[in-house]
Amino acid sequence: MTETLSLAAGRRIALAAQGFGRARPSGGLDQGHLRRVLDRTQLLQIDSVNVVARAHYLPLFARLGAYPRALLDAAAWGKPRRLFEYWGHEASLLPLELHPLLRWRMARAERGEGMWRRMRAFAGERRPEAEAVLARIAAEGPLAASDFVAQEKRSGWWEWSDAKTALEWLFWAGKITTAARRPSFERLYDLTERVIPAKILALPTPSQEDAERALIERSARALGIATAGDFRDYFRLKPEQAKPRIAELVEAGTLIPVQVERWSQQAYLHAEARRPRKVGASALLAPFDPLVWARSRTERLFGLRYRIEIYTPAEKRVHGYYVLPFLHGERLAALVDLKADRQAGLLRVQAAHGDGGAAADACETLAAELRLMAEWLGLGGVEVAERGDLAAPLRPMLRRAS
Repeated sequence: MTETLSLAAGRRIALAAQGFGRARPSGGLDQGHLRRVLDRTQLLQIDSVNVVARAHYLPLFARLGAYPRALLDAAAWGKPRRLFEYWGHEASLLPLELHPLLRWRMARAERGEGMWRRMRAFAGERRPEAEAVLARIAAEGPLAASDFVAQEKRSGWWEWSDAKTALEWLFWAGKITTAARRPSFERLYDLTERVIPAKILALPTPSQEDAERALIERSARALGIATAGDFRDYFRLKPEQAKPRIAELVEAGTLIPVQVERWSQQAYLHAEARRPRKVGASALLAPFDPLVWARSRTERLFGLRYRIEIYTPAEKRVHGYYVLPFLHGERLAALVDLKADRQAGLLRVQAAHGDGGAAADACETLAAELRLMAEWLGLGGVEVAERGDLAAPLRPMLRRAS
């Protein structure tokens, strides 16, 4: 008999799998704390939007509180390096041990497979141009895309977009990777063998099938309970890649088929997933946090239709420009449109909307989380605009604190 789980139980499993429900550490945060979060999430999605803070910093804040961002910078771009950049769930920071599991993706890019036409050309007839880019990086050391502008102007060889495309193909193919980031967040590319530790590069390369299976298993650990589509989405696998691997993991007992109340699709539970009876958590979630980045799953789990509205015309936005869901207990109790106004030294709550039943304790907890975020960002306070049904109750709570 297939086990049937209540929606509330499924929600608690998902929250626990993502590292919520346990008290945040108090002081003395180090690389071990960061590593434990990555053991849960498996990766951090990178996004350049800096309205509040860049996206890869925010999932750690949600789980650890006011941690020093230098910890992540050191792990990603320092020495010893603990993370590397590649295409996981979009552009991502990934633990080094995932490098062998993604080499099949690099090999496909090397052959020009699964790429848009302009980039595919650099795997074929325009490869000499890409090799010239590679040779320059080999000779000069880490370079950014902007460093190729002068050469283009002198030679007339490339258009600017061509130089960037060649670099991106080399990145996809694993020939170069990100050595560091400039203050503007522009990538500095270097040869992979000068960035990724030799002991990681020496690890055996699994077959594509074994790598896909391992990625699905990691997705399942990170999600706790999910559908086949959710598993695929985590590391951007195709249906034909994921389907046989899921079947193999079910046969091995790693995944357990279950039914979840109100879900129309087959669900799977990781065999080692925690099943807490209660989850108490408070967290502001970035739009690219792994708990909510799959909008359909967010709606299935929490009953909340959540969309990022950065690309929506201002007059058509419902909740705001850069909207963060607020996790309170076991539900998403609010949506807050935030902006770090660094010039004024304020965290601006440009809109605050409740889910229709946000209680006073949710507002109190949200106010505390906003104060913590402002402090973490080095801002002097929080200012709440009038937009949204939670703005009025939230404003005096933050005034009292100041």
